[in-house]
Amino acid sequence: MKLNGGNDQTPGVTLWFTGLPCSGKTTVSELVLEQLRRAAAKVELLDGDTVRQSLSRGLGFSRQDRDENIRRIGFVCKLLTRNGVIAIAAAVSPYRAVRDEVRTLIGTFVEIYVNCPLEMCMRRDVKGMYKRAFAGEIAHFTGVSDPYEEPLHPDLILHTDRETPEESARKAIDLLVTKGYLDNSPAAHVVASRVSLRTLTH
Repeated sequence: MKLNGGNDQTPGVTLWFTGLPCSGKTTVSELVLEQLRRAAAKVELLDGDTVRQSLSRGLGFSRQDRDENIRRIGFVCKLLTRNGVIAIAAAVSPYRAVRDEVRTLIGTFVEIYVNCPLEMCMRRDVKGMYKRAFAGEIAHFTGVSDPYEEPLHPDLILHTDRETPEESARKAIDLLVTKGYLDNSPAAHVVASRVSLRTLTH
């Protein structure tokens, strides 16, 4: 599998996973990353939690800080994308305006809405963040005390409450093929059909 065109000058693409906390963004994006790496594709993952420990250390959770965090992720994705890399971003990114801003900044941008009901996200929350947020112990928590603005026209919607992480990952890879960001060779479809049976836990 390769980016369509197969040379270093071919632009890459950014896959932007957005959704509530514990909706499955990291789980699915890591499966996509794993499969693309097995196929020797140039790919990098920027996970929201990891970015906050490095690139965005010091930022809080006000709207201004959240937007700045997304802009920083978007800037890195832009650099990767223009150098022929498949950049995967997995971040809550709750506000529609800044998601649209990074879409414009990057250009070749695929928005994937990880749609999962709040009740299911709460059941998956092994860290107890939702419980603490409802108790008032965590301020500015998306889905509780802060809003989540759903994408109006996402390129793909994943219903992670009723499909397995492997099924969701395959849909994302199939979309890359359909949109022409990966070649339409048999190898690409083989990768899409071999999504790992290992379910990640985050």
